[in-house]
Amino acid sequence: MCRRQFGTIHSREHHEEQDHHFTASKKAQMSTGFSPGNILEYRTPQELQAFVQEKLRPISGPVSLACAVEIEAIISVIKEYFPLPVARLIKGGSYIKGTDTQVWSDVDIVLFSEAFENLEDCKKKLPEVIDDLGKRLKKSSWASRITMKKRTQFSLRFNFKRYKNLHSHSFDIMPCYEMLGPAPSTGLKWSFYHNLYLCHDTDKIQLYTMSLLPYQVEFIKECTVQVKDLIRLVKYWFRTSFAMPTEQNRFRRLPSCYAVELITVYIWQLAGKPIFFSLVQGMRAILKLLVRYSEICIIWYKHYSPHCTTFKKVLKKQTRPFVLDPANPTFNVCENSNAWDEVAHVARRSLLKPLFNGVPAKEPWLFTNSW
Repeated sequence: MCRRQFGTIHSREHHEEQDHHFTASKKAQMSTGFSPGNILEYRTPQELQAFVQEKLRPISGPVSLACAVEIEAIISVIKEYFPLPVARLIKGGSYIKGTDTQVWSDVDIVLFSEAFENLEDCKKKLPEVIDDLGKRLKKSSWASRITMKKRTQFSLRFNFKRYKNLHSHSFDIMPCYEMLGPAPSTGLKWSFYHNLYLCHDTDKIQLYTMSLLPYQVEFIKECTVQVKDLIRLVKYWFRTSFAMPTEQNRFRRLPSCYAVELITVYIWQLAGKPIFFSLVQGMRAILKLLVRYSEICIIWYKHYSPHCTTFKKVLKKQTRPFVLDPANPTFNVCENSNAWDEVAHVARRSLLKPLFNGVPAKEPWLFTNSW
């Protein structure tokens, strides 16, 4: 509702009541926006499973194969038209991680070039490089299928239409200076994390984190098909259960897609990483955790050690909810959202819907009984 930041939930709520006369009913009205025919109105697990297979999961077969060929073709064009020599190209986004849907998909491309002398030089040259790439793509033979979007300081963005306009992919192209390389040693990684922790320039931090994209992609990509279906389902819940942006809630920032992915993976791991499971049980467990967001503390140690000095310093300053990026021990992926109380409210309301009405926890989800 306003730009102010608060140290605790209670101080924020006090400010809302005193300065904005914000009541619980008004907060509920501004938070919740269940769309007509919402999946929460389904009454059986079979209905939910059918919805995922028919409406969310990307179409397989020849359509999927043709799509993959076109994606690789446009990536080759991007590399060819990039105005600097490309030392290495890495890919990310929901399409690469396997969490894309029939309706939406995004592809992130990071282009590392040795033409950048260092991070400062990269930051300085990026606007010109991005503009140049955009002009070249507009003159290419693919121009009729590319719709440019508003570019950011460090990336070129466009929508790429599939053949016959079946759907489109959102591309985010990010040039960068190479800092880690394809196979960094443990010492180099720890030095990288230390420098990232000491960096207070938000622009440089963004450039630093581009080098971590392969590890973030790998973490989600390794999950089973059903976990990716659950991720699709929870993202869909976010898209169809919250009130649309208005003048009153224009400062609201809901959790990022990446935060949603990590929380989903964590819940699946708590259940013992089952290969097959009920999507209703999995989604119920996630919503119950979101209701208890102020207790969330999730950490993985795949790419950094608990003995790493940088990690220890970050842990001391933790705020809740706390979900540490498995590839970046300096970044709590939850800190960019300021609406966790709204998330909890909508999750609580959702658990009262027909889909979960009277549904008890079953193996391997019995741990949710204590929630």
